[in-house]
Amino acid sequence: MNSRPKRRPRYKGKNPRHFSEKYKEHAPDHYADEVAKVAGRGQTPAGTHRPIMLREVMDFLSPLPGKFAIDCTLGYGGHAEALLAALQPGGRLLGIDVDPIELPRTEARLRALGFGADTLTVRRTNYAGLAKVLSEPADIVLADLGLSSMQIDNPERGFTFKFDGPLDLRMNPSRGQPASELLSTLDERELATLLAENADEPRAEKFAAAMKQTSISTTRQLANVIHSGGGDDDSIRRVFQALRIQVNDEFGALDAFLRNLPSCLKEGGRVAILTFHSGEDRRVKKAFQIGKRSGVYLEVARDVIRASPEEIRANPRSRSAKLRWAIRAGSLS
Repeated sequence: MNSRPKRRPRYKGKNPRHFSEKYKEHAPDHYADEVAKVAGRGQTPAGTHRPIMLREVMDFLSPLPGKFAIDCTLGYGGHAEALLAALQPGGRLLGIDVDPIELPRTEARLRALGFGADTLTVRRTNYAGLAKVLSEPADIVLADLGLSSMQIDNPERGFTFKFDGPLDLRMNPSRGQPASELLSTLDERELATLLAENADEPRAEKFAAAMKQTSISTTRQLANVIHSGGGDDDSIRRVFQALRIQVNDEFGALDAFLRNLPSCLKEGGRVAILTFHSGEDRRVKKAFQIGKRSGVYLEVARDVIRASPEEIRANPRSRSAKLRWAIRAGSLS
């Protein structure tokens, strides 16, 4: 007896709202027109990510056939795909990422585009340890420090407060402690300091006091506490950012990466870094300026580069992006 195919779960209303309900967006090969409609509205289809400032990144990095490039934060692979195409024939790209959930999907996507093992190498590791996985310096290094849309939009990852989910915020869910556990280990003063230092939150003390008055285990619970304390959506984003940075030791990873970066670049090699908040940008700017003064870098960006008005309209998540670059000088002694 043949069993009937299982029906997909119904959702409330005319259009799907929850990440898991957007089955058409999760299958772009079968529903290309639907995905195009979503993108045309300035939204990012569920399960995908638009590379930020792709034209500006490619213009500076100027990849050439036969060169060796590194994408330190592979994400969805948008920047990597463009780099790989420009590096052919004969070029290679090393793509690394710490996310064990998205990395296999991105590798499969790039392999399906024809990039084999002779062209693309993928490693799951934190970019802080880039120097340890390299056998030779690179012509090009790219680091996009923003969250991928796939991470932001999936409530199970805990990066969004649009829908309720566990307050996790870990890039690698199998390592470290989730944000909910971190909150239980901090006292009010420590939490206020964290909010101020990691996100420049002006009401850090007030929000820290409110957060320590109740048990918080989900994203919506945290959002409600901040709202009740007089905060708006921007306040919630800053609080989430501060916790995420701490959970993943993002500043420590960035500092280690910047410290080891010159040894990962060939003479004349180029590096481009996309940041998304002031704490990251300050570190990159300072490291490049110090490197320029000490002769490590031949040239660095004088001014930060931002997304064009056209890109911001098409992809609002590019609004906070800042691009800085540097060119490696001669041999290091």
